[in-house]
Formats: sequence, C-alpha cells, structure tokens
Amino acid sequence: MPRWAASTVRGFHGAYLRVDLDRGECERRPLPAETLRRYLGGVGLGSYLLYREAPPGVDPLAPEAPLVFAFSPLVGTSLTTSAKFAVVAKSPLTGFLCDALSSSHFAIEGKRMGVDALVFVGRCAVPSEWIAGELRPSANWGRSAAQTEAALRPEGWVAAIGVAGENGVRYATISNEGRHAGRGGLGAVMGAKRLKAVVVRGDRNTTVARPERVTALARALAKRAAGPATAKYRELGTAGNLLAFDRVAALPTRNFRGDRFAAAEALSAEELAPRHGRSRASCASCAIGCEHRYALNGEAPIRVEYENVFALGPLLEIGDPAAVLRASQRCDELGLDTISAGGTLAFAMECVERGLLDKGPRFGDAEAVLYYLEETAHRRGLGDRLAEGSRRLAQQLGSGALAFAAQVKGLELPGYEPRALQTMALGFAVGTRGADHNRSGAYELDFSERVDRLHGSRAAAALAIEPEDRAALLDSLILCKFLRGALEDLYADAAELLQAVTGWDVSADELRAVARRVVALRKAFNIQEGWTPEDDTLPARFLDEALPAGPVEGTRLPRARLRAMIDAYYEARGWCPDGRLPDAVREDLGLDPDTGEMG
Repeated sequence: MPRWAASTVRGFHGAYLRVDLDRGECERRPLPAETLRRYLGGVGLGSYLLYREAPPGVDPLAPEAPLVFAFSPLVGTSLTTSAKFAVVAKSPLTGFLCDALSSSHFAIEGKRMGVDALVFVGRCAVPSEWIAGELRPSANWGRSAAQTEAALRPEGWVAAIGVAGENGVRYATISNEGRHAGRGGLGAVMGAKRLKAVVVRGDRNTTVARPERVTALARALAKRAAGPATAKYRELGTAGNLLAFDRVAALPTRNFRGDRFAAAEALSAEELAPRHGRSRASCASCAIGCEHRYALNGEAPIRVEYENVFALGPLLEIGDPAAVLRASQRCDELGLDTISAGGTLAFAMECVERGLLDKGPRFGDAEAVLYYLEETAHRRGLGDRLAEGSRRLAQQLGSGALAFAAQVKGLELPGYEPRALQTMALGFAVGTRGADHNRSGAYELDFSERVDRLHGSRAAAALAIEPEDRAALLDSLILCKFLRGALEDLYADAAELLQAVTGWDVSADELRAVARRVVALRKAFNIQEGWTPEDDTLPARFLDEALPAGPVEGTRLPRARLRAMIDAYYEARGWCPDGRLPDAVREDLGLDPDTGEMG
C-alpha cells in the first residue's frame, strides 16, 4: 500500500488524496489547519472540496465531476457514533450539491489511510475497483454491492455500487456493510466513473491532543447514548414513527393524496417484530444500537427503517408487510434509494390513473412494484424513464404532471406530510439537497409546543434555522443525529470534544459560526450551479390542495403563507431578500466577488 507523509494536526491528517482515474495516479494534497478548523470534516469538508474541485457547470456524470469521500476529526477515536463518513458530489438527480452519510468500519479504515478525504476524478478505462491506492479491472461488474463487498472484503473495507449505479439510475446508492449513502444518486456518479468499488486499508491511527480526556468524555457520552434519550431507537428503531405519524394524520399515502393509512398497524414496528422476528445490530463504535432487522421466509434478515416502509408501503397503498419487506430488500440488492424509488413509482401510479402513461404500475399492486424496481435498475422499457426520477418524468409527460410530482429540486419527499407539518414544509422548500428531513430537522419544531404545525408563521421560520444548523454541525463532526437528545448543549459539548481531540481552543460560538458557514457554502455551490429563487418552493399539490381528512379537516398550506415563511427564513439567515448570499457571507467563505472562485 502506498504511504504518504504524516501530519502533526491532531485529530486530522492534514491532507486529502486526489485520485485521477484516467491516469490511475494518486496525489496527496495538503489541507491547512485553518481550512479544517473552518469546515471540520464530513459534509463541511466534503462541500469545501467539491466547491474547489468541481468545474462550474460540470455535468454530474462527466469524468471531471468529483466524487468526495470525507472523514472527520472524531472518527478513529473512542467516541460513540463517530464511525461515519460523508459522500459529496453534484447530484445527477437535482443538479445541485448532494451529501449523504454512511457509517461503520469503512470510515475508520478510510481515515487510517492517512488522509481526511478521498477525491475521485476522471473515468476508468474499463470497469475497475480502487483498492487502497491501486486500480484493478473489476470482476464484479453486474453484481450487487453486497456480493462485491464479500468478494473484496479480504482486501479491506469496501464501499460499492449495485447494478442501478452501473446503469446510471439517478437515485442509485453507494453501499457498505448493508448501509447506504442513499439519496441524490451518488451511486450513479460512481458508476459513470466505471468505479465499481472503493476499498480502504490503512495503518495510521488518529492521534489526539489529550488522550485521557478523550477517554473520559467517551465513557460519559456512551453512558448517555445508552440512556433514556435514545431508548425508542433501541426498542423499535425509526420504524416506530409509522404509527405515531398515522395517529397525528401526517403519514403520506397514495402519492401524498392522503394522510392516514388503513394498514398502518400491520406495517408498524410493534406488529413486525412478533410476526417476522427481530434482531438488532449497531454501527461500529456505537452504543445506541438502532438497527432493526426482520426475517422473511428464513432468508437473511432485512434492515428496516421508517422511510423505506413509508415509501414502499403507504405511499404506494401496499399494506402487506411481506411485500414491503421484499421491495425494500430488492432496493438494497439493486442499489436504489428507497425514498426516490417509492416516490417515483407513486408518481407513475397516479400518471397511469390519469391516463398520462399507457401502462405502468398501479396503486396496491405489490408484484408490479417488484417488476418495475427491476426494470428501473436495468433501465428497461418504462424503467428507463423511471430511472430519471419523478421530476424528469413529469417534464417529459407535460399536461401539468409537475403539480403532483412530490419532489423539491428533483429530490423526492420523505415521509412527512408538509401540510400537516408546516415548519417542515419550509425546511423542504429551502433545503439545499432538496426535500430532506436529515438536513433540516424542522419537524422537531412541529412536534414541539414552540410552533403551530398546522399554521406556519414567520416566527416558526426563524426557529427553523436552529435544527438546520445543528444538523450541519453534527454532519461535519460527524456524530449520529440520534445523539442529539443525549447532548445537553450540542455546541458546548462539541467544543469540549474538539478541544480534547484537536487541542484547539474552540468555543461553542465558533462552532455556531462553522454550522452557518457549512449551510452557506452548500447554498453558494447551488447558486454557482444555476439555483434561482423559484427553486425554493413546493409542488402545486401541497399549495393548492387541502388534505382530505387532516388533523383538522381541510388543512391547507396557502402559497402566501409559504412565501412569507421563506422570506422570513432568508431574513433570519442574514441573506438577501431573494435568497442569494450577501457579500459579507461570500467573503467569509473566501469567494472571489467577481468570479465566485474559492481562494
């Protein structure tokens, strides 16, 4: 394995590895301590490297488009939930910045290679695998990510794509150890580079400034992580949200035409466990253990989350638990993002009902779902159009189809009904990744007493910045978001962790500035790539149609209300009235006022 010079930066290696797939060459490039302190790691560092490396206006599937794997200062330490990494690229689904997180041993071993990030550019001459610094022709092209991982595991820890990534499905995933960097089509970016797998193997341990203090903090954090604040994740996992959302009429069904599902109880975690058996697992270096797996006909257990149950169950009007589990399993095997796969199928089902498609899947037809997932991953027949996502399919069909394609900026909505959760509706509209519950977190406010979730307001919009900034910091450190309830003060606690790991005299206020900077940098990238104020909105369905039942009958989200919330959000962020970045923010990012290039 090639060796690169060590760094004296504690918690970091002070460099990234730029891999040119055209030449098969690796170049270690420095990352100054100032840059690392300003962006940390994960999505912050990944967004910085993408902005620096991506030619403005680059096609996401072009050889020149970078694909970034970014680690963090905490990974490799004994701190719980820190074994995570970010994958960052320009999304082939949205055309804007996409960052997705995954976890476990790949993160630990990747950082042990002696770098803080891997940046892949170019395209392999033939389908290949990058194995700890060496390119080799792939013998696994056409196989699933899991099969590829099993074949390459003796070489190191593996992140791989399935056939959906190979075939350029715009919502293909990158998988490792049964986990997925799932949203936005990062697997398609990897497939366009003819890169089947990335294998990491290293021998450089993370050095910390105050080892004894890190150990003490790790013990205290692990104790809190195993406490009552995370109990629901251990007991039911995120699938426990399904019944809760149904009870408050916020569970999207039938392509977001309903908010309750008659078969919700059968699909709930409370019912799945006794019927299908359950096992639990954890990511590496995790004290929470949120992963729940369910058996199906004696086969390997299937990992279940709220979002895949929602997207392949209620959204498609499928209430058979076995059918939903089977569809989820097939998405994982093919390398398809379950949210976008379900959202695109739901849209296609409504198009069939309306006569906009001559043939295709129909609501409630579980066999058709399996068939069209396969067709999509291989881009056969109608599957070739489904592989483009709901927005592009709607644009092809015309006839007002965009009005009921449930997406923002091209990214299909997760399982949160915007009209019943109106602060979350704002989070969807302004999100830089698109419709996204992991980068906004505004639903936390909707389920609190701080806002009226059925009547969005300017005051709620200002509050929505808080969970968005917290998410940006957690995703840059990186720590699991399930820890947020176990942390008394995220910024103060994070400052204490970074002080012990890096030796920096970092403060809570400094980390608040880091969070705001990361959010602004992602926005700056999108502006460079053609974002306009019209992109910050919701489809007409959510602004023109009332919920049929709703928490209160006829619940609506009027256009004027959403517009007022967006204006208030821009104002509270200190951005321009049209959502662009003022000179002071651009200066803080180090952007040239004329060219937009980063200095």
